[in-house]
Amino acid sequence: MTVKIALNPNQIQNLDLSSLETIIQDYRSRSAIAELEQALQLEIDYPRAEGDMRELSEIPEVRLWFLRLDAIYPWLIFILDPKHGEIARYAAMLVPHQFHRGEGIQYNPEALEIFVMQKLFILSDWLKSQQIPALSRLKFFAQQFGYDIDEEFLSSL
Repeated sequence: MTVKIALNPNQIQNLDLSSLETIIQDYRSRSAIAELEQALQLEIDYPRAEGDMRELSEIPEVRLWFLRLDAIYPWLIFILDPKHGEIARYAAMLVPHQFHRGEGIQYNPEALEIFVMQKLFILSDWLKSQQIPALSRLKFFAQQFGYDIDEEFLSSL
């Protein structure tokens, strides 16, 4: 199942999370948030001036919207669709990086490490609170960014 949410410039400018909140509340009300695992795709419509070659993650207004989103739903990465690049884009919105046309995104290594560890702590607690098995999910998340986290460490969270 895929859940697509379209974001327009007005929503981004106004830091409006309502379209996402509606979906999350619907699943929460049915105690079915686990059904959204790796299902969310964000379709961002944010026009740029002709000649503006910036990636979305280089546009301050878009990054600010994602910062707000992460502040409200720090566990959101659990429901993002990694097969469509949603986790990588989400990280790019929150982690300092450089974008190279040939090499793609090059995250600041220390910032990425902090981001991954913070998300592991957040996800561990959140998954437990939702009674969702965490170990394999935490390992998968860390591996998305090239980290092989010790299972003993993850089990201790």
